[in-house]
Amino acid sequence: MKKIVIIGATSGIASETARCFALDGAELFITGRNEEKLSRLANDLRCRGARSVRTALFRAEDTAAHEQLIHDAVEVLGEIDSVLIAYGELPNQRECEQAWEKSEHSLTVNFLSPIALLTAAATYFEKRGRGNITVISSVAGDRGRQSNYIYGCAKGGLTTFLQGLRNRLYHHGVSVTTIKPGFVDTPMTAEIPKGPLFASAASVGKRIHKAMKRGECVVYTPCYWRFIMLVIQHIPETIFKRLKL
Repeated sequence: MKKIVIIGATSGIASETARCFALDGAELFITGRNEEKLSRLANDLRCRGARSVRTALFRAEDTAAHEQLIHDAVEVLGEIDSVLIAYGELPNQRECEQAWEKSEHSLTVNFLSPIALLTAAATYFEKRGRGNITVISSVAGDRGRQSNYIYGCAKGGLTTFLQGLRNRLYHHGVSVTTIKPGFVDTPMTAEIPKGPLFASAASVGKRIHKAMKRGECVVYTPCYWRFIMLVIQHIPETIFKRLKL
């Protein structure tokens, strides 16, 4: 796995994953919405051993441009071994409840935009007959909670889409990896009080790197979230609806 595309590379988790691939000597095509951060990351990756690093600006909301982005990556790298879709936005739940425009924006960034990219990437890998697609979803999609159900429904929908895509592409030699992080200490969670369940971006990034190379199916990270969410999923609805989560 030597030619990697990382979309949303300047996020805390994605940048750590990119550093792992740089140490492997990979050729990287990284995208982000901030040109300065993207340039800084590219220089860092070159210093860490990346064979080459190419960059492109990316706006999640501009779904019409997503297919071209995949085409551009293929043209630059010659071929792609793996794509990591690693961006997202944690909206203000209360604002979303009161204004559809806020909900629409969150659903576009967290659900519709990744699907636009996945549609193009899946077509490429299906024809190629091998490769890996990895997407960062979230444990928030495992069950709707009043504190973040707008974000959760987007991630839940994304997880279901990836299940179907995994089933489709398995028959063409392509693996699809769903990453389900719990709480991670990144700028996206800056306003959330930190506790013992929080993981570092570095540890999550290393786990994603390993999962991509192995072509794993579903990865909870840290691993204890698999058991936490198993318990939450099995709470009867008559009880769950009374909880304040």
